[in-house]
Amino acid sequence: MSRIAATFARARAEGRPALVAFLTAGYPSLGATPALVHALARGGADMVELGIPFSDPLADGVTIQRAGLAALRQGVTAADCLSVVGELRSQGLEIPLLLMGYYNPILAYGPEAFVAAAAAAGGDGLIVVDLPPEESEGLRGLCRARDIDLIYLLAPTSGRERIERVARLASGFIYCVSVAGVTGARADLPPGLAAFVREVRDSTGLPLVVGFGISCREHIEAAAAMGLDGAVVGSAIINVIEHSDTHQQADEVREYVEVLTGHRRANVRQHDGMG
Repeated sequence: MSRIAATFARARAEGRPALVAFLTAGYPSLGATPALVHALARGGADMVELGIPFSDPLADGVTIQRAGLAALRQGVTAADCLSVVGELRSQGLEIPLLLMGYYNPILAYGPEAFVAAAAAAGGDGLIVVDLPPEESEGLRGLCRARDIDLIYLLAPTSGRERIERVARLASGFIYCVSVAGVTGARADLPPGLAAFVREVRDSTGLPLVVGFGISCREHIEAAAAMGLDGAVVGSAIINVIEHSDTHQQADEVREYVEVLTGHRRANVRQHDGMG
C-alpha cells in the first residue's frame, strides 16, 4: 500500500478527513522550508503539498502568487524543490509528500528525468494544475512506472464526460476544486459544493479531497459532512507565515495546523488575510 493510500485508510479508520497542507517550496526561503514542513507535520498535517514556484501560476490567487514570486526572486528551481523532498526524507519525515506545480518547469527539466528524481527523492504524488487529462498519458505512464500518483483536478464546471475520464485515469485521490476560480482563503464554502461532490462520488471509489478556499476548522468539518475524504489548506498557511516574525514562523504554523486538525481550539492568533 502506498503512503498516500495508507494515510487515507488511517484517517478513515479514525473517523476524520485527512489534512493536506500546502507550502510553496522556497518561501520564505529555501533554507526555512524543511523546518516549516516538519512544523506542519507536528501540527497534525497528514500530507504536505510542496508548490514548485512558477512565473505564470494560472490557478493561484494573490497569496500564493506572492510566495512563488519571492521564491523565484531567490532563484528557487524545480531541482531545488526535489532536493527539499530528499532532505526531508533524510531527516526522517514519513508522511506523504506531493509536488504541485505547472507543466512548463517539468517539461524544461525533462518529464522522465523529473519523475525519476521525484521518486528517488521520496515523493509520493504529483499535481500538475495545467495538464489536462486528455494530454497526460505520457506523464501518467512515467509516474505509474515509478509508483508515483498523478493527481487530477476536477472543478464545478467539469462535465460528466470529464469526470468519468478522470475517474478512470486517477490514482491516489481526486482533487475537487471548490470554486470556478483561483486559490485563496475564503469565508464560506460555495453552496453548490455538496452537489458537485456527490456527482464525482458517483463515478469513483477513490478518496476525494477538496481545495481552494479552505481556511478554517469549520470548513474541514463541513467537507467531512459532505463525504469528502480530505481537505487542502494552502493560502491560509502562507498568510500565517507572511504575518509571523521570522523566528516564530514554524511555531505559529504548527499552532495554526493544530487548530485546523482540532488538536488545539481556536485560542491562538489567527490571520485573516485573503488571497
